[in-house]
Amino acid sequence: MEKQSDTYFSYPPNLHELDLATLVSMYRDRGIPKKAKPGEYFACTVTNKLIKEGKWWFGRYYSQEAWDDTLSRGSEGFPLTEVEMNVLGLVYAADDEAPRRDYVEQNCGAVSKLAYMIVNDLKEFGFLSLDDHDRLLITPRGEKALQGIAKQVYGKKFRSGMLKVEQGEITNPKIERAPKEDSEQANLF
Repeated sequence: MEKQSDTYFSYPPNLHELDLATLVSMYRDRGIPKKAKPGEYFACTVTNKLIKEGKWWFGRYYSQEAWDDTLSRGSEGFPLTEVEMNVLGLVYAADDEAPRRDYVEQNCGAVSKLAYMIVNDLKEFGFLSLDDHDRLLITPRGEKALQGIAKQVYGKKFRSGMLKVEQGEITNPKIERAPKEDSEQANLF
């Protein structure tokens, strides 16, 4: 499917390089207004104009007007990306049975720890619910949010062909771990 717009939030493609603490901190700080130091400015990601204060998104800054324009319809102020669209879409497009949480997290196109936080936030915000068998269900609010982000990215209502798993783009990135160095020091444990 061809994208119709590039005015929507997106996660940096190299988030898998971050350690978990940094990833969690950056995720929790998204959308927080930040002021530039005296005598300094930020550049708005959308307008490229200099601003003294902007909402922060993984190292990028948005003026309030640009932030509002980047939010999708039906999101109720929640910044949605293609990852959230994939999470909501996988649940919405499920045929027979609601998908299990782990399946959705593995196939949404984000590192597992980020996917876990996203699913939690979508539940907390009322876009998803979780049943007793760890299966995800989409709420009416979630359907509105899904249609809004699909319209913003692709210019049309959501279809399963928009999902990364349908397009063969899922690579299930993982947070890298530092390799152990072989040491000649004796292991005391």
